[in-house]
Formats: sequence, structure tokens, C-alpha cells
Amino acid sequence: MQSKYPVLETHFTVDSLTLTGELFLPGTDQPPLVVGSHGLEGSRHSAKQQVLSRLLPENGMAFFRFDHRGCGDSQGSFVSDTSLATRTKDFVAAVKHALHMEMTSTDLGVFGSSMGGAVCINAWQELEKTDARVCGGVLCAAPVKSRTIHNIPTRANDTRPALPLDFFRQNLLFDLTKQAAALHHVLIFHGGADQVVPVSNAHILFDSMQPPRKCITQKGGDHQMSSENHQAEFEARTLAWYKKIFALSVS
Repeated sequence: MQSKYPVLETHFTVDSLTLTGELFLPGTDQPPLVVGSHGLEGSRHSAKQQVLSRLLPENGMAFFRFDHRGCGDSQGSFVSDTSLATRTKDFVAAVKHALHMEMTSTDLGVFGSSMGGAVCINAWQELEKTDARVCGGVLCAAPVKSRTIHNIPTRANDTRPALPLDFFRQNLLFDLTKQAAALHHVLIFHGGADQVVPVSNAHILFDSMQPPRKCITQKGGDHQMSSENHQAEFEARTLAWYKKIFALSVS
């Protein structure tokens, strides 16, 4: 669905790769900015990214979404270029690029879903070294300890070949408990019946973060947040959270 608000497609370079992004604007001067990181095999068109592309501009906030290297319309190979380190580098570069467009304020909120949540956690301290004022964020089904992940996607699909277990051992083996200690003003969503990233990760994350913080465990919820009721809760609570953290930044 076409946005009724300004949308700027843009490109930026990381490690000689051109990544594609879009900045959704609310039509007001210097709005606060939220930057999103999609899941392992997702793209900037993933469901929650599309929701935020509509929801945030409708409520006075800008949203920048992009395709990580090897995904969507960005350059790179998913198999050879995907790791927590490279995705973290992409995310920090995306924030810097969005800010350098000079269409928003420097008040920054982060958003990450699944692997994108891990990226946000890993990038947080680096973001605090940029021109951004990191106000907080929203993380959905974020893995904190990769060894807890079930149903690792090794089989081939329409966009990539089969993945050996060594791909995950070499590129996606992490424990972000220490990094999570830097987070503050973060809202966590996690499905209570998540069969991919166990809900124990939400508990570890919550216990590791600084207050204020909030964790919403959606009863019976799966990794994709398939329930319409859970999706509606996500929209309402996420919007309220971003409004709150940006209001605090100017108080």
C-alpha cells in the first residue's frame, strides 16, 4: 500500500556493498527517528517493518528501514556476507546515513525483530558514539544466547542454498548478556510458545537491561507473532512506547 506520507528511497555503502533503504517521514520538521533491523532471512518489507512504516509516520515519527547485505535489494551474498558482526556494521551505517540525510532530529529509537533484535543489542554501545541520542527501543523475539535457538534454518529455500551448521557456528554464535547491560528504555515482546527463540531469552534480556524497561510475554504466541490479537497489542504498545521515550528526551 502506498504511503500518504513522504517516502525517500536511498542507498548507502558498507564494505563496498550498496545497501537499499527507505525513509518514511511524517511531514513535520525534524521528527524523531526509528531505525529497524529485520530478521535473519527477512527484508525491509517484513511484516513488522511494514507496520512501522505506516504507524510511526502517522504519529509524528520517522522510520528508516533497509535491507541488510545479501537480503532484499541490497548487494552481497547471504551465505558469505551474513554474520552478527556484519549486520551490526550495516545497522550502525544505516543510522549514520539516515541522520546524514538531515530530515530528522538526532533522537533515535531502535527496532529489531528476531536476529534484528540481536543486532540492535550488539550495536547499542556503538550507536552511543554517533551523533544520535539513543532514546530506547522495541525488540521482538530477540535471541540473546544463540545456543538456545531451535529449528535452525539449514534447508535450502527459494532465495538461498542449504546452509551447513558451520555457517551458524562461524557467523552466528553469540552471547549478548554483557552487551544487553547498556540498554535502557526498551520494550520487549516475546511469544510464550516461541519454538524458534525460547522465551528464556526475553527473561535474560530483561534482567540484564537498565530500567526503565518492560517485557510483554504474549501467551501462546509464536515466533512470527501470527495471532491478530498479539499483532494489535504490538501496534498499540509499540506506538505508546516510542511516544513515551521521545517525550522523555525533550523533557
